[in-house]
Amino acid sequence: MKAKIELNNKTILVTGSPGFIGANLVLRLLRELKAGTVISFDSMNDYYDPALKQYRLALIEEAAKASPVEHVFIQGNLADKTLVDEVFSQYRPSVVVNLAAQAGVRYSIDHPEAYIESNLVGFFNILEACRHYPVEHLVYASSSSVYGGNKKVPFSVDDKVDNPVSLYAATKKSNELLAHSYSKLYNIPSTGLRFFTVYGPAGRPDMFYFSATNTLSKGGTIKIFNYGNCRRDFTFIDDIVEGVYRVMQGAPEKATGEDGLPLPPYAVYNIGGGQPENLLDYISTLQEELVRAGVLPEDYDFEGHRELVGMQPGDVPVTFADSEALERDYGFTPKIDIREGLSAFAEWYKAYYCNQ
Repeated sequence: MKAKIELNNKTILVTGSPGFIGANLVLRLLRELKAGTVISFDSMNDYYDPALKQYRLALIEEAAKASPVEHVFIQGNLADKTLVDEVFSQYRPSVVVNLAAQAGVRYSIDHPEAYIESNLVGFFNILEACRHYPVEHLVYASSSSVYGGNKKVPFSVDDKVDNPVSLYAATKKSNELLAHSYSKLYNIPSTGLRFFTVYGPAGRPDMFYFSATNTLSKGGTIKIFNYGNCRRDFTFIDDIVEGVYRVMQGAPEKATGEDGLPLPPYAVYNIGGGQPENLLDYISTLQEELVRAGVLPEDYDFEGHRELVGMQPGDVPVTFADSEALERDYGFTPKIDIREGLSAFAEWYKAYYCNQ
């Protein structure tokens, strides 16, 4: 059972906004809610082009002008415990959506310290703040990367995930363990969401579809790993936001066990498309939509700009979400297929990069 959470007239903290998922979630909240306060918190670091975060922040600030909801942006680092405590002390958020994290499997190989600071120290600071300034619901980002080299598909939250193949995955599994312990010890309702390859307009430039577009638009050649023998459960950003928005409104119920102590109000869900796509098919669709949008010329030589290479360290051949529990508990099913999603991305890319 879920405890219903009313989002109107509440203070909602979204860390990692104006990041990709965070910005789109805040835009949804500004459209949907009738009253309350939404706080965006982000370090605005240069892991990728900060101009893209500034662009998303500008969209948020413009939307806030027409919204009855107050919007506050705080620039800072989650690893700064004093600042996190000050934010909680001043605003007393009822719902916290922690999307701030150092993302990327490959980047974690050469920059491990960034993952410890953001994903472990930063998340610990959020949990401590939720402990001292109680919240109705903590929703946080986990990742499909926790499944590592699991051969069984689709991936289920009931699967054993004790063998991560990247530091990034290890930090995300650690988040789930930390959240469980805080839910048990301090009765904090928490829900972790294992995201599966999120894509869409104004996304993260380090994601394959985006970096491939940058390369192709400059006449370069893209590398296709594992010789194209990969399948990914791609999830369009609007579907992801719909899922997060629903989850925010239903927290795990608090209950007492036979020993008189709290049963942890804790849950973890997969949130993905539930239909893995062959990577080569995905790339072909992307190229076709880039041509249609005018990013690439009509006579573009697709095959001449592809190079098939081996698997990268830390990567996995298949991701495939079993999202049945999310559908059961929240009525959520992704609706947007890759053709529609990549079309929207191509149109945005043309407007953002090619028309400037």
